[in-house]
Amino acid sequence: MRVETPDIYLDLQQKLVDAAFTAGEKIKPAELQGVYGCSANTIREILLRLSNIGLVTFEAQRGFRVAEANQNTCNDITRFRIMLEQEGAAASMRLGGLQWESDLAASHHKLVHIEREIAREGELQAYITLWSNAERDFHQTLISACGSDVLRETYQRIYLRFRQQMVSLERQFVRSYFETVTNEHGRILEAALSRDEAACRLAIYDHLKRNIREVRE
Repeated sequence: MRVETPDIYLDLQQKLVDAAFTAGEKIKPAELQGVYGCSANTIREILLRLSNIGLVTFEAQRGFRVAEANQNTCNDITRFRIMLEQEGAAASMRLGGLQWESDLAASHHKLVHIEREIAREGELQAYITLWSNAERDFHQTLISACGSDVLRETYQRIYLRFRQQMVSLERQFVRSYFETVTNEHGRILEAALSRDEAACRLAIYDHLKRNIREVRE
């Protein structure tokens, strides 16, 4: 069955973000064309677009590969994400109105429900796409009223790269992990709705700092 090009792009993007492919794995357009019912050229064009946002790498002699996962890259991306999210949240608290508050509360409600379900069942794999999308929606809603298209667009790309690195490197997706992040998301929401910029900046940092780890040479 043929899949439309926008759907192929989104499906591959989701698989890359959820680490359905192994970091550094070679991606062969000839194999994927059978999966999606399209030409190999269509797959190549999509992979080139994904390489532009850093989820895939391309070299003339090596072809396409999933972006490598390493702690140095994760540290760099995490620090940049923290900066962007703190600035975006601060601006949204200054500029956002009742609709922003309502959207943020709704996205948080959905995210917490999914995280609690994962913690209850102790099983991530069946929920990973739901969780990824809900988590992304909450954090993007947090900065959505910042008034800067450039900040939002940059954040979206960095978030995808962060998520790919984090899911590839993190091996502790146990019940306690989801209990912890549920509490952290609650702190972010409370600070944002209270328009407490300092508390929100700190809550964002505390939520993400676990992904910055020392790299021994």
